[in-house]
Parts: sequence; C-alpha cells; structure tokens
Amino acid sequence: MERSSVIGIIVAFVAVIVAMFLKGVELSALFNGAAFTIIFGGTVAAIFMAFPTAELKRIPKLFKIIFKKQEHMSKAEIITLFVGWSNLVRREGLLALDSKLEEVDDPFLVEGLKLILDGNDQEFVKDLLLEEIHLVQERHKAGALIFSQAGTYAPTLGVLGAVIGLVASLANINDINTLGQSIAAAFIATLMGIFSGYLLWHPMSNKLKRLSEQEIQIKYMLVEGIISLQSGVSTIAMKQKLMIYVAPEQRNLAEYEENGGDTIEETPQAV
Repeated sequence: MERSSVIGIIVAFVAVIVAMFLKGVELSALFNGAAFTIIFGGTVAAIFMAFPTAELKRIPKLFKIIFKKQEHMSKAEIITLFVGWSNLVRREGLLALDSKLEEVDDPFLVEGLKLILDGNDQEFVKDLLLEEIHLVQERHKAGALIFSQAGTYAPTLGVLGAVIGLVASLANINDINTLGQSIAAAFIATLMGIFSGYLLWHPMSNKLKRLSEQEIQIKYMLVEGIISLQSGVSTIAMKQKLMIYVAPEQRNLAEYEENGGDTIEETPQAV
C-alpha cells in the first residue's frame, strides 16, 4: 500500500473536521444531499464530457496506482544486474544473455534484451526503446490530467452549488428563523468543491505525475544499460554510466563495490 496516499487523505479529513469543531460547526452540516449531488455528480459529468471513454476506463487502474505501492527494480539492483551482465558479455559474448531472459520480470527490459540479441542496429534499438518511453509518458500524462481536470471543475461547481442554495434560501426570505441556516447550508457545496478539488483530485494528479517520473527515470536507466551491453563496454564503464542516475552524494564507487550495492538508495526526484 502507498502509505503517503492514505496518510494524506486521513490528515485532510481530520484537519477539516477539527477545524469545524473548533469553529463550533456541527458535523451534521456536511451531510447535504444537494451539495454532494452537485459537486460529485457534476464532477463526474464534466469528466465524462471532457475525456473519451477509452481513457475513462483506466480510472480504476489509476486509483490502484495511487493507493498501491508500485514495484520497480531499485537503482542498486539495476546497477548490480548490468555490471554482472557486462562481465558476462565480455567473457562469453552477447548471446550469453539469452539464458538470462527467463530471470527478468520487467517486460521493458526483456524487450530491450531481445532487440540486441536479435542483432538489431544500436541506433534502431535506442530509437525504438525511447519511442516506447515517450508513449508511456503520454499515457501517464492522460491519466494524471483526468484528476487534474476534476480538481479544476470541483471548486467551480462549488460556486454553482452555493448559488443554487442561495436562490433557494432567498425564496424564503420572509422566514427569518430559517434564512441563516439556509444560507449556511448553501455554502456547504463550496466547501465540498474546494475540499475535493485541492485536497483530493489535484494531489492525486500530482502523485500520478511523480510516480510516472520515477518509472520513466528507471526506464531511461535500463536503456542506458542495454545500449552499453550492446556496445561491449567494460564493467567500470557500465558502473559509471549507470551511477549518473544515482544522487551525487551516493556515487561513491568504492563504497558501492565494497557493499555490493546495498548502500545505494532511490534517487530523490527533483521538484
């Protein structure tokens, strides 16, 4: 499970509930059917209008990505793997990697290895893999955009909900006893719109973008390793090429060599 996603949602709800308690607002005020319908129903309607069905079908999978920790090879594992393969290739030749394909779980890496084992030109292999990365990026952007747009629509729909509530309230302007409560209830839609937009949908969009950047960086690292294997670079050169993807403070090759890569952690992504 992606703990940061769960923690973020819990803290968001707790913060709003505590704030309402401190202001003396009853939590029952949140249970406003009209506000829920306008905000969440309106957001769903807007999303369906904005995106083709093929992209909307991916929403359940996107939620799964947000809340389930994604399993990728660590950078330390990749470096250890390619350094070992580099040594093998220099001893026995490129075709020696054929026996290693069954040990690889990453489809992108398997595809790359098959391309070089088939004797394809290096530029062709590199261009093909980079184009696949580009297409993956585009799919990821489309998924993140769905949540980003939902975060844009929801606050605006909150204003719409408030206007509808005020119209209903002013229709009973002669009843002073209930006017104040009606106006307060009208702004519940605004609260829900802002809450869902800026504490749910926009953060989820950003989470998808960050996860995408991490995955893409791993793929670029794999491409570098695959092309280096095809070039027949030395073990030291392979280390140096892949260490570029590791944070500067973790690039001590001597320490890496002594510890078998165990001290290398994931590179913090640039903000």
